[in-house]
Amino acid sequence: MKVDPTAPSTPPTVEPQTPVQNSRAQIRQPLLLALALACGVLLGANPFRPSDQNPDGTARGYLKFKEILSYVDRDYVDTVDAEALSDYAISRMLERLDPHSTFIPAKQQQQASAFLQSDFDGVGVEFNLFHDTVTVVAPLSGGPGEQAGLQPGDQILRLNGERVSGVQLTIEQMANKMRGPRGSNVQFMVHRRGQSKPLNLSVTRNRIPNNSVDVAYMVDNQTGYLKISRFATGTYDEFKSALGDLRRQGMNRLVLDLRGNPGGYLDRATKIADEFIGGTRKIVYTDGKGDQYDTQTFSRVAGEFEEGPLVVMVDEGSASASEVIAGALQDHDRALVVGRRTFGKGLVQQPITLHDGSELRLTIARYYTPSGRCIQKSYKGGYEAYEHELSNRQHRGEFFHADSIHFADSLRFRTDHGRTVYGGGGIMPDLFVARDTSAYSAYFTRLHSHNLVREFALNFYQSHKAELEGLRFEQFNATFRISDLQLQALSTRAEKDGVKLDAAGMRRASPLLRTQLKAYIARSVYGKAAYYTVLNDQDKEMQQALNALSNTNSLLALGQK
Repeated sequence: MKVDPTAPSTPPTVEPQTPVQNSRAQIRQPLLLALALACGVLLGANPFRPSDQNPDGTARGYLKFKEILSYVDRDYVDTVDAEALSDYAISRMLERLDPHSTFIPAKQQQQASAFLQSDFDGVGVEFNLFHDTVTVVAPLSGGPGEQAGLQPGDQILRLNGERVSGVQLTIEQMANKMRGPRGSNVQFMVHRRGQSKPLNLSVTRNRIPNNSVDVAYMVDNQTGYLKISRFATGTYDEFKSALGDLRRQGMNRLVLDLRGNPGGYLDRATKIADEFIGGTRKIVYTDGKGDQYDTQTFSRVAGEFEEGPLVVMVDEGSASASEVIAGALQDHDRALVVGRRTFGKGLVQQPITLHDGSELRLTIARYYTPSGRCIQKSYKGGYEAYEHELSNRQHRGEFFHADSIHFADSLRFRTDHGRTVYGGGGIMPDLFVARDTSAYSAYFTRLHSHNLVREFALNFYQSHKAELEGLRFEQFNATFRISDLQLQALSTRAEKDGVKLDAAGMRRASPLLRTQLKAYIARSVYGKAAYYTVLNDQDKEMQQALNALSNTNSLLALGQK
């Protein structure tokens, strides 16, 4: 007989205690029979089947949890939410396994899954919260919001008559209000600079692409740049379209940016890797308990870009499927990996939908690169230590100095051409690039925590809209500069918001602030590609990546390094 630990717990009915004349044996016998019948139903009807290693222990644990929950629900001094308690207990139990086995309650499951969806029904606007006022940053080009007349800088006061300004809404709550069935209408009341009265706009919701290829453009007449933010349902199709477009523009070398990419669907990532790897070569393999979840994935198709200089950019925010791509391309000496050591998430989760719509994402295997490297970093120190691992890297100086990173000799592996690479926690890049220290000004951090940088850029755009829109992007990028007076105006605005001026911090952060302000302004005027172009022009990681391409006449020479 098998036990389903996910079966709903049904506490026994408790009747008021009244004097009875029955003997203890007479009472106990029918109760035992009822308990046996109930257990028989639970044991026989559950779809879950524990392993053969410890079925009795699983049954005892399940019945113990059910019994305790029943007592708490029935007898605890205060009224409790038994379902919330069980959700909490499940989450804490999974923490004892590994950091990535998770339980998602039913009410959160849709939101958690939306991250990996390639589209959704909504109004198609990018927005932010400035001083508790929802402000349009940019409507999606061609989307229903733009077609209805929403503009960057519009402050949303009401949605369908409900006040949304000054009521402490979160970004997630506002996003949920804007989403809805395709074809349905949502009424916006907005305040627009220069208008004495609020404007009322009706927007008909439509299907909105939730793109995971953030941008793809030509850096010069031969170099393409392509950034992927996550691996969602439509990522491979977006990638193929973007790569084909770059090829038609003359691209013969590529920078693939996976910085900050937390992963997603593995099969989308392996199909992208296959576009770069020729022949039949291993891309990734998994190893689980027994052989049920052991898999091997090989390159099989004739890829779009199997030859030509290729650089993959990564950082400490690159995880899971991103690390699979970087590791495969590095092991096969197909690409140079540039940046900093990746996150180190190499555990495979299987999503299991439970009876109430909640979801268990259970670790069933580990990822390994073609050379045999385990991507997963250690979690022996427990959940809390794992949560602070990235901040510990910073304290050790790993974000700024390559020699702060140490690997045991036992974790040494070899690429196809004999280069040394290391396993045991993330992918170590071929070319290390330190983090920009200007971002570590406390003043810079406070400006961003108050959302002042983006707000200032949006206000600047609104004040100079006519002049900015009269420039082609090439003119803007070549001539526009953020002046000292504008930085001073930013600091003055910040003081009104309680952020006191730190002169030394401002000097330290000013180069990065100038770049970010210019990029945000470019985003409002010219779109997302312009935003990334401005950022990348001043990004030393990007410059290192371009230098690596220029200095790599043949990637086969990697084997001689």
